[in-house]
Amino acid sequence: MTQNTPRKPSRSEVLKPLELVGLAAVMALFLGLVVLMSTREPLLALLGFGITFIVVLVVIAMLVLNMKPNDAEKTDMDEQDKGQQP
Repeated sequence: MTQNTPRKPSRSEVLKPLELVGLAAVMALFLGLVVLMSTREPLLALLGFGITFIVVLVVIAMLVLNMKPNDAEKTDMDEQDKGQQP
């Protein structure tokens, strides 16, 4: 009998989504601060922050979707597919 225990993801694999959201937040914060310092209107700065955060998240998601998996990822996906088949 073979054991079908799933592989535990590494710490970097678990934290990758948080890194991408953090990157989007830092970029949006930068733009929000620039708008706040130049216009002195907090509402406009908050609006710029929100729009920038969403746009950067969408762009990062599109770039991540465009990446091709390497050999180790392909092997891992094949193993997961085999485990789901009845």
